[in-house]
Formats: sequence, structure tokens, C-alpha cells
Amino acid sequence: MTEDIVVSVDWLADHLDEVRVVDVRDAWEFDGIGHVPGAVNVPFDRFRRGEGDEGMLPGAERWTALMEEAGIETDDTVVAYDDEHGVFAARFLVTALLYGHENLHLLNGDFSAWSREHETATEAPSVEPSTYAVREPAASPLVDFGTVRAALDSDAVIVDTREEWEYEEGHLPGAVQLDWRELVDAETRGLKPDAELESILGERGITPDRRIVLYCNTARRISHTYVALRHLGYDDVDFYEGSLTEWRERGGPLAGSEVE
Repeated sequence: MTEDIVVSVDWLADHLDEVRVVDVRDAWEFDGIGHVPGAVNVPFDRFRRGEGDEGMLPGAERWTALMEEAGIETDDTVVAYDDEHGVFAARFLVTALLYGHENLHLLNGDFSAWSREHETATEAPSVEPSTYAVREPAASPLVDFGTVRAALDSDAVIVDTREEWEYEEGHLPGAVQLDWRELVDAETRGLKPDAELESILGERGITPDRRIVLYCNTARRISHTYVALRHLGYDDVDFYEGSLTEWRERGGPLAGSEVE
């Protein structure tokens, strides 16, 4: 098995019988459009907390129930995919990581890349419910409001992964703007080549020797950037789960046109 958090469609095809594949698209897409053979469906909205609290984790009890219903065990090697360049699948993987799951991978290029080269299925697999145990992760990238507030006065690189117009309206003081989609290749639908990624990141000062703090609105977009940085070997990456939803609620300082 590979240690890279990002895997190709060919790698998945070669290891399909050795991993658990999770499709996080809506059920109608999973059933109607087709899916990777053997994949189980865990739609994105099922592992997000309810309306008004979209940026928060689902809770250990709910996560355990989802995994057991999907037949996933704690030590399974999991490969997740969507059809949105990996941003929803990445959120699934980061959620799993924060609940102590270790063997996690993102399918590079999403379902479209798979369906161009490999067979798909329309019938859902027969799943035997599993026993799943949430664990404390060996190391967690999660940081809270206070930690991020303190980071504003440090040499950390604060990274806003939203679109430019969102950034211009309001962002954390000193943050650099990096739309997560800048790391995606429009043709392959996966990550751009490593050298290109490193160039894009380097231009923003987002380098492996720096402490990186990621935020967006509700922690979905930073999930993709977090996976991309892990793929490139970045070790010091903080994940602000509360992101701007919590930051605004707690009166954190902002810069931008809407606060000038």
C-alpha cells in the first residue's frame, strides 16, 4: 500500500479488492450515474452537523453509526471520491482523520477520471454492518479560535482558501488568498503536477518550512488544501475547523472592504 494520501485511478484499480471505497456524492448520483465497483455511499450531508452549524464535525456517535452502517472498520484502508475535484471527499477524509482513522486516501481526479478509464457499477454492494471504534488521532491538525488569534502575531502563514471576491470582502488580517481550485487541473480534475503546485504555493509564501494555518467558511475547502499539502509532504499544517463561521461569531478581527 502507498503512504501517499492521494492515489491515482490506476492505483485504485490495482488495489480495489484491498481497500474500502467511499463515494460521498448524493444517492441519486451513486445509483443513477454509477459508481466505482464495490463502493459504498456516504453522502456529504450525512457527515456534516445540521443547518446553522455546517462547519462542525458530526460528533463521534453519529460518525460511528455512519461507518458501521457502511461496513467500514477502524483499520480499513479507505479511498474516498466525489465528482467535484475531490473537495467533498477530502472533507470526508479529514473528518475520518480527526476521529482517529489512519489509512486514508483521496482518489485523484474524482469519479469522472475513474469513469473515463474503468468500468462503473449501478447496483449497490451488499454490506455487512461493522463494528467501528473512534480513536484519538496520534496527531491532530485541529486548532481553535485562540490558537488562530495568537497565530496572527506570529510568523505563521495564514491561508484563506476561498475565492478572491470573498477574501476581498473580509479576511483574517495578514492572510494570503489561495483559492483551493488553483491547485486543481481542469482537464484531469485532479491535482496539478507537484512542481506546478509547489510553484503556486511558493509564490504565496506557503512553503514546507513555514507553519501553515488554513481556514475558509465552514472547513470544506480547506480540507482539499490540507490533503494537497499532506500529499506534498508539508508537516506543520493547522486546520481551523471553526473557520470564518466561528471567527465572526466570536468577534475575531477582520480586514477587507466590508469592514473598512
